Amino acid sequence: MSRIRTALQVKSCNADGLHLAAPTLYLAVTNGGRGKSWIQFLTINGKRHKIGLGSVNLVSLAEARDQAHENRRAVQAGGDPLAEKRRAVMPTFRQAAVRTIAARQPRWRNGQTAAIWSKVLGKHVYPAVGATPVDKIGREDVLRILTPIWASRPEQARRARRMMRAVFLWAQAHGLIDTNPAGEVIDGALPAQPAVKANLRALPWREVPAALDTVEQSPASLAARLALRFQILTACRGGEIRGAAWAEIDLEGATWTIPGLRMKSNREHRVPLTAPALEILEQARALADGSGLVFPSPRRPGRPLSDMAFTKVLRDTGLADRTTAHGFRSSFRDWAADNGKARDVAEAALAHVVGGTEGSYFRSDVFDRRRLLMDQWAAFLTDTGADVVRLRA
Repeated sequence: MSRIRTALQVKSCNADGLHLAAPTLYLAVTNGGRGKSWIQFLTINGKRHKIGLGSVNLVSLAEARDQAHENRRAVQAGGDPLAEKRRAVMPTFRQAAVRTIAARQPRWRNGQTAAIWSKVLGKHVYPAVGATPVDKIGREDVLRILTPIWASRPEQARRARRMMRAVFLWAQAHGLIDTNPAGEVIDGALPAQPAVKANLRALPWREVPAALDTVEQSPASLAARLALRFQILTACRGGEIRGAAWAEIDLEGATWTIPGLRMKSNREHRVPLTAPALEILEQARALADGSGLVFPSPRRPGRPLSDMAFTKVLRDTGLADRTTAHGFRSSFRDWAADNGKARDVAEAALAHVVGGTEGSYFRSDVFDRRRLLMDQWAAFLTDTGADVVRLRA
């Protein structure tokens, strides 16, 4: 390690490594002299820290020495130059939220999640603290946002709090704040919420055939009607239906193979396609827009149906007060149980992961038995006159 005394030495130094330029100040050289910057090492509150003071192209030797001297004086007086530096680049809550969403987005399977975050934060949080530096937001600010909607709109309030807590966690992880003002510190100040219903609304299974006909007669778009009827017939999740692609479907083999990336379990799932389901796919050919989606949005070409599309169909037909789209999966499961269908086959049809000791030995997707089960379900729904026989375990 050489000693840097003049600006000329700064310019001519090409040896990689650290070169002392003043007490605690070093010239850091990389790539044979192509990269040069100023670094200061200081012990703050008993911990050694490295502080970057900038590139030599922007900061001269004299300026670096002056800044290093000011930092040493601040530490001796009990100050923290790092805290000052952090405050100088402190993001607003909105900026921190944008970075939080960007950091989490690669882990989200639902392409609408980022939009949902932006919508909830934009409605409830940004108007109050969006332009406020994240370190200036206290628990009283969070309570001012949540208290008016905590009892009247509990689900929205819980969503807003979860999202704020995540943003503050991001800020904590980056050393911008020490405590999370949306965390446990506010639990005692929030009023009681109505109890959360344990189960989603679902029709009794005997009423599902009539509901299937009602959906077909609804004034909704053809894409939404076909997609919801396809969900009822296959007992799949709504996101799996909306994202269905023709490349996943083997019409000749009457099989739909959903890749693991689109499954809640992250495991590939094969769906046996019944005759009524294949008829729906035949009708869906008229929806083709070049995107490869089976049920593309009629309003946003090339995009899947909105996650509210099924809800709208149910509202338009008067079914929304009695069931959700996901509730048809519960109706299917009740039908299977009440008609003596084997539990493992019904659970596999729903793509449920079997846990415990049973799950450790359960390796088959019982596909052939599921095909028979789904044929029976389709026969029941469409009243084809086929016998609904008891499937042995």
